[in-house]
Amino acid sequence: MLAMFKKLMAFGPAFFAIGYTIGTGSVTSMIVAGSTYGMSLLWVLFLSCLFSGALIYAYGNYAIVTGETALYAFRKHLKFGKPIAILIIVGVTFGQWNSLMGILGISSNIIFEMLALYSPSLNQYKYELVLAIAVSVISIMYAIMLIGKYSLFEKILVMFVSCMGISFVFSLLVVHPMPAEVAAGFVPSIPNIEGGKMMVAAFVGTTMAAATFLSRPLFIQGKGWGMENQKQQKKDAIVAACLVFVISASVMAVAHGALFHEGKKITHVLDMVNALEPIAGKTALTVFFFGTLAAGLSSVFPCLLIAPLLIADYRSGKLDTKSSQFKAITGVACIVALIIPVFGFNPIKGQILSQVFNVFVLPLVIIGILVVMNNPARMKSHTPGKLLNLLLGLSLIFALVISANGVIAIIEQL
Repeated sequence: MLAMFKKLMAFGPAFFAIGYTIGTGSVTSMIVAGSTYGMSLLWVLFLSCLFSGALIYAYGNYAIVTGETALYAFRKHLKFGKPIAILIIVGVTFGQWNSLMGILGISSNIIFEMLALYSPSLNQYKYELVLAIAVSVISIMYAIMLIGKYSLFEKILVMFVSCMGISFVFSLLVVHPMPAEVAAGFVPSIPNIEGGKMMVAAFVGTTMAAATFLSRPLFIQGKGWGMENQKQQKKDAIVAACLVFVISASVMAVAHGALFHEGKKITHVLDMVNALEPIAGKTALTVFFFGTLAAGLSSVFPCLLIAPLLIADYRSGKLDTKSSQFKAITGVACIVALIIPVFGFNPIKGQILSQVFNVFVLPLVIIGILVVMNNPARMKSHTPGKLLNLLLGLSLIFALVISANGVIAIIEQL
C-alpha cells in the first residue's frame, strides 16, 4: 500500500489537473449528456482529452525549460501581454468561482441525499441540513488552505481523485452500455435537439479548462521539477489526460446504461437517487454518490486556489500560498461558494452554464502558449516539434469552433 501511494505521489501535478478538470460540473455534464444523448458525445470528450493532454504537456515543458510561469511569460513576452493576461485572470476566475458555487451546492446535496437514503426522516430539514453541511465543508477547506503547504494539497487531492476514479469504475461494472453504443459515440455528431449545442460547449469547457493549463507551471514549481524531470513531466501529462477520459467516460456510460433507454432526464441531484436506486441498489448508488462527492471535493481546492495563484503568477511568477493576499482572496472565494446553498438554487443548470463560459478564454490560452513556446531565443533546442504544434493548432481550431457553438447556444437560451 505504501509503495502504491509513493507511485501515486510521483504524479502529483497530474492530480491537480484532474482536480481542475473533473468536478461536480464535469460529472453533472456527463450525467446529463449520458441520460439525454446517450454516448453520442463521446467523440467530443475524446478530442477534448487529447488536446488537453497536449496543452498540459506544453505548459509544463515551457515551465521546466525556461523557469517561467504562464501569465508571467504572457505579460513579459507577448504584444498586448498585460491586457491579455488580465483578461485571462478575470475570465478564468469568473468561470472557476461560478463552478465553485455549484460544486459546493451539489456536494452538500449529495452528502444530504446519502444520509437521507438511510434516514428518510431527514428530508423535512433539507434546507437547514444542506446549508449546515455546506458551511462545514467550506470551513474545513479554508482551514486547510490557511496551512499553505503544496505537499498537503497534493496528498489530499491524491486521496480524493483515487476515491473518485475507483467509485466511478465500480459503478460502470454494475451499470454499463452496450459496446456497439460506445463505438458509435466516437462518430462526430451534434445532437439536433434542444440543449445539444450547449452540452457540447459544456463538455469542452469542463474538459479543456483553461485553469488546468495556466496552473500547471505553478504546480510543477511547487513540485520542484527541473530539466531532469522532462520525461516524468511528459508521462504525468499523459496520465492526467488518460485518467480524465476514463473517469469522465465512465460517468457518461453509467448515466447512459441506467437512464437513457428509460427516457429519464436529470435536472436535479435528487433525480439520480430516484433513477439509479431501482437499477443499481442502495450500495452501488452510495458508491456512485461517493465518487461524485470526491469529484466535488477534489475540485474545491483548485477552485479556491486559482484566483490568488493567477494573480501571483502575473505579478511575480512564483507559487504563493502563505501570503495575506492568498488568505484574503481564498476567504472571499469561500463566501462566494455559499451563494447557491444559502439561496437554495438548483445547482445543476448553473454548473452546465459555468462550463460553457469556461470555453471563451480558452483560445487566448492556446494562442499564448503557441507564441511563447515557438521562440528559439527562450526555448533554444527545446522548441516544440511538428506533432505538438499540430496538436496545439488543431486544439485552437477546435476551441474556436466550440466557442462559436457556445455563443449560439447561449443566444438560443435567451
